Amino acid sequence: MSGLLIRIVIGIAVAFAAHAQPPADKAPTVNEKKPPTAMKQGQNFENAVALCTGCHGISGYKTAFPDVYHVPKIGGQQATYLVNALKAYKSGERSHPSMRAIAATLTEEDMKKLADFYAGAK
Repeated sequence: MSGLLIRIVIGIAVAFAAHAQPPADKAPTVNEKKPPTAMKQGQNFENAVALCTGCHGISGYKTAFPDVYHVPKIGGQQATYLVNALKAYKSGERSHPSMRAIAATLTEEDMKKLADFYAGAK
């Protein structure tokens, strides 16, 4: 009897699994890489500032990936320096993985907006 019960349970599980799969013509596709679009003033800009502040706004903050690295505070830094640093991350000239990923999503205009914001922040 237990063998029959196991086969029934397996049959039900297989039926549910087959039903749960989307049909091949409805399966999700991988999005093509889209070029970054400029941030709009407002919510997107606030999110970008919050993302930067999450690491660069904490005194003495250190990352643990890929190595322990002291994260510099960027408030009050020269705007030109910040733009050049972001461009270097985007091009791969600088290699911190998190910063490269973030910079890859920014347009040059975005970089300038963020740099101007942080240059005026203390």
